[in-house]
Amino acid sequence: MKDKIMRSCFVIGLLLVCILQFCLYSQATSELSNEMLPWGFRRGESHSQPTLDTKAEKVIQKFDGISMGSETSKNVYLTFDCGYENGYTETILDILKECNVKASFFITAHYLNTASDIVKRMIEEGHIVGNHTVNHKCLPNISDEEIKNEVMNLHKAVYEKFNYEMTYFRPPKGEFSERTTKILKDLGYTSVMWSSAYDDWDVEKQNREEYGKKKIVDNIHNGCILLLHATSKDNSVILGDVIKSIRDMGYEFKNINEFE
Repeated sequence: MKDKIMRSCFVIGLLLVCILQFCLYSQATSELSNEMLPWGFRRGESHSQPTLDTKAEKVIQKFDGISMGSETSKNVYLTFDCGYENGYTETILDILKECNVKASFFITAHYLNTASDIVKRMIEEGHIVGNHTVNHKCLPNISDEEIKNEVMNLHKAVYEKFNYEMTYFRPPKGEFSERTTKILKDLGYTSVMWSSAYDDWDVEKQNREEYGKKKIVDNIHNGCILLLHATSKDNSVILGDVIKSIRDMGYEFKNINEFE
C-alpha cells in the first residue's frame, strides 16, 4: 500500500511539473508577436545581394535562422521544396550526382508517404532532408500544440523510417511569425529562408527553360540561398546548365550544414 501511494505521488508530481512547464512555455510564447511575416526580398543588380525584408529578417536572425550567407564569400546553397512528387525529382537527383552537388530538400508528410524511396535516395546520396510540416499549413494561423504536431509528427516518421534526424525547417508558403519561429527553435530546428527564387512552383507555367535559366543565373549572388521547386519540369531540364553557368562565374556550391 505504501509503495502504491508513493508511486501515485510520483506520477502526480511528474504531471504537475509537466503542467507547470507547459504553462510557463505558453506564457513565454504568448508574449511574442504572432503577426504574420510573409518572406520577401528586392533583387539586387549585377549579382549584388538582394535587400531582404527588414522586419522579417530580424525575426529570423533573432531565433538563429538563416536566409543569406556572407557578402564576401562566393557560396551558393541549393534548396528544393517538395510538397508532392511530380515525376522530376529523380532526374534532379541524377543531375546533382553527376555534377557532385549536394542540396537540401524540404519535404511534407504527403511527400514522405508517397515517395519514400526518393527520400531514401536523398539521404543515401548525402543530401539534407528538411522539415516542411505534415500538412503545409500556415503556421501563424494554428496553435502552439498544432505547430508541434505538424513538425514533430513528420520528424518522428522520418526518423522511424530512415533513422535520420531532421534539423532544418522551411515554413510553408514562407509565412511565419515571432511566435512560430521561437517554437521551431525550441524544437531544435534551424529555420531556412531564401534570397533568390522564381515562379517555378506554378506547374501551369512550364516550357520556359530560357526564362528559368535567366531568372536563376542573373540573380545569383554571394551567399545565395536558392529556392527551387522539384515539381517543376523546367528545373529538371535546366539544372545541369544552371550549375555549370554558376560555377563558371566563380561560385561554389555548398550545403546549408556548411553555411557561413
